[in-house]
Amino acid sequence: MKTVQISLNSIDKVKKFVNAISTFDFDFDLVSGRYVIDAKSIMGIFSLDLSKPIDLNIHSETDEESVMEAIKPYLVDASEEG
Repeated sequence: MKTVQISLNSIDKVKKFVNAISTFDFDFDLVSGRYVIDAKSIMGIFSLDLSKPIDLNIHSETDEESVMEAIKPYLVDASEEG
């Protein structure tokens, strides 16, 4: 499992993110505080506080490169955190 931080601070970003990860057959979880939701669930994502970065757990040992390429526009740059 790999964990990265992503930012989904607009409705358009949420829709594009769900479409991007839905092409993969394995599971993705979004973790915000004590809440863990299925990252492929648009309704679940909108139940989170989207004003802050969210942890994305990627449950795959294979195909990591193509996953990282697909989620690249949503990754939080370390210099942006604060």
